[in-house]
Amino acid sequence: MSKARVIEITAQDLYSVRAAIQGGANRVELCTALGVAGLTPSIGLMEGAVEVASESGLKGFVDVLIRPREGDFIYDKDEVKTAIRDIRRAVAAGVDGVVIGALRPDGRIDRDAMARMMEAAGDTPVVFHRAFDVVSDQFASLEELIEMGVVRILTSGAAPVTGHGINRIQELVEQADGRIQIMAGGGVRIDDIPKLFAVGVDAVHLSARRTVTGGPNRPGERASYFQVDADVVRAAVEATR
Repeated sequence: MSKARVIEITAQDLYSVRAAIQGGANRVELCTALGVAGLTPSIGLMEGAVEVASESGLKGFVDVLIRPREGDFIYDKDEVKTAIRDIRRAVAAGVDGVVIGALRPDGRIDRDAMARMMEAAGDTPVVFHRAFDVVSDQFASLEELIEMGVVRILTSGAAPVTGHGINRIQELVEQADGRIQIMAGGGVRIDDIPKLFAVGVDAVHLSARRTVTGGPNRPGERASYFQVDADVVRAAVEATR
């Protein structure tokens, strides 16, 4: 029996959560500031997304990115404490999973920071984000994450975009051997999706976004921002078939 083909969509507002649902996505990853690869969203957005998913009868739909700042993934004590506070509030808001990652300066996983954040998550599933694409050894790190109890890894196969990392992703899938989920993501195009599922990934993660031009946000300038396009989500879901 073949496993389910899961499409996960990044969403940084409730419009995007609703568009992901309309398009048939299996899950969203809540974040903000997609222009810097995502940061922790507000508690209001977390609570709102959980409410929207519940109204739609969806379970296991809302994961949330916990990333205290832009830049690298090497965090000091204050940043880890900030992440822990955000994780506790996310869990209290009823999210279905938390997406985290922390590294040491040598490129290895910061096991102490991860352990503290995972303790804050309690029974809520933990996903390791694309910090995995800059670890010093992906294969050794995969084994560490399995040992730590992480349920899923998001990766482009250590490539700038996922379409260029398919061979590495396949190697990771083979090593994981069902012990941890491998989710492909990072610059995914619709025509990448069948190829990614063909190498055995558990899920594909993409933004499915469009750029919206809004009203003025400063003198002489109009705002532009990203929102999920339900039609692109539908195309992604269709590409899994």
